Amino acid sequence: MPTDRHHPLDGLAQLQAMLASGRRPPIGETMNFDLVEIERGRAVFEGTPDRSVYNPIGSVHGGYAATLLDSACGIAVHSHLDAGQGYTTLELKVAYHRGLSDRSGRVRAAGRVVSIGRRVAFAEATLHDGEGRLCASATSTLLVFAMPD
Repeated sequence: MPTDRHHPLDGLAQLQAMLASGRRPPIGETMNFDLVEIERGRAVFEGTPDRSVYNPIGSVHGGYAATLLDSACGIAVHSHLDAGQGYTTLELKVAYHRGLSDRSGRVRAAGRVVSIGRRVAFAEATLHDGEGRLCASATSTLLVFAMPD
């Protein structure tokens, strides 16, 4: 994340800078998905599942949807953080409503902060396929902490 020790950016500014630069974190490179929208308390990721994320039974592995949902929840929380704060997922509960395949089109995971306190945040996200059908949903509990110097 683009930060400077003398002029640190808050979470939203970090994410806006990353989005403007077109850079992706390594997980986005590996699984071919992008942050496409960010505002305080809301984050949207998009990706196109292909056979590289298939499981042995011939469909998209559930971890692909879980990763997009976890990212949407986490980055929505990240957008609320002050400079010098970090977060980590404590719990992610995913419900799968419809399977994904390489015919699902561009999928969209939208996350939002439900509530955030000094130490704990709660977020939720949904994942829709290219035709707008709900494929998965999630709730998340996240720990908020001060980053070490």
